[in-house]
Amino acid sequence: MGFPSNEKVKKMRAILEKAEPSRTLSKNATTVERVKYKICEKFAAYILDNGVSQAELARQLSMDPARLNEIVKYRLDLFTIDKLVEFAERLDPKFKIEVA
Repeated sequence: MGFPSNEKVKKMRAILEKAEPSRTLSKNATTVERVKYKICEKFAAYILDNGVSQAELARQLSMDPARLNEIVKYRLDLFTIDKLVEFAERLDPKFKIEVA
């Protein structure tokens, strides 16, 4: 497998320039933000570990694909902990949160 052609590289750059990046957790994040981040992380890991697309997982969980995209991009401001836990329980009925 060789390096992609200049044409393919240009197309990919154009797509990536328009894409919204995933967000990171700030060093001074609140406990609520940390919990939300950890829940979102579960969804991103599931997609990578199981080789499913976001659209496929959204169908499996009976949720809007746009909402799942917001979760895997760590849009913490768009969700309450309650809502993220509800989605996480759909992903894994044995889902648990440990609070230290």
